[in-house]
Amino acid sequence: MSEPALRLEAVTRRFGGVVAVNNVTLSIAKGEIIGLVGPNGAGKTTLVNLVTGFVGKTSGQVFFEGADITHLAPHEIARQGIARTFQIVQPFSEMTVLENVMAGALFAGKRSMKEAAEQARDHLEFVGLGRFATYPASDLSLANRKRLELAKSLAMSPRLLFLDEVNAGLNSGELDHALDLINKIAASGVTIVIIEHLLRVVISLVRRLIVLHQGAMLSDGRPLEVLNDPVVIKAYLGTKFGQRHQAELERQREKYQQQIGRA
Repeated sequence: MSEPALRLEAVTRRFGGVVAVNNVTLSIAKGEIIGLVGPNGAGKTTLVNLVTGFVGKTSGQVFFEGADITHLAPHEIARQGIARTFQIVQPFSEMTVLENVMAGALFAGKRSMKEAAEQARDHLEFVGLGRFATYPASDLSLANRKRLELAKSLAMSPRLLFLDEVNAGLNSGELDHALDLINKIAASGVTIVIIEHLLRVVISLVRRLIVLHQGAMLSDGRPLEVLNDPVVIKAYLGTKFGQRHQAELERQREKYQQQIGRA
């Protein structure tokens, strides 16, 4: 059996008396698309920060493709092959769209300026921003800033990609485009972990769903099974989605069974 893309062993982070991430142990296989959900404050973004080195771990270990990355700095982890988007999109507003993506390529290292520019143009075309390459990043709409954030992360040539609420604020048409992009990224062999609140995305995109609650693992399994778990409904769905979404879960059940039948 090959090494998993990511393995966490009893990862914990305390901020004073608050346990933001509590003894999380999990394994993610190469090529998986994982959904990571939970109430606000459940520890989702903190867990991503711990894996990517932006926050130090109180205890526990993180392994990427078998290598211990527990104590590496963010740029070192990026150069290992892990990239992430940020929940609050903050491009370098005084730089052009192209320069923003070049920064992602250069941050990951081992690229010349010429190579970074070439790769940046390719990624901008992929996400549909090619015609905006010379625009200041501050001129982009919210949807296009989200695409820019995705292009920046792809410029780092990741093998594991964390997407933190990359679909938030998008309308229906923009969301369809974003889901298509994510599926194409996954088809290229990139392992994806997506933090998401939109039920439509959870049902249509991911094959495995992990629920965090109060920093700890609450549930882990097939999306519809997890979303119909009484423990999950009580802790998360009951307040987040409410009864109005139960009919949607039922409507998606047959579609989901067809999806996993083709997997």
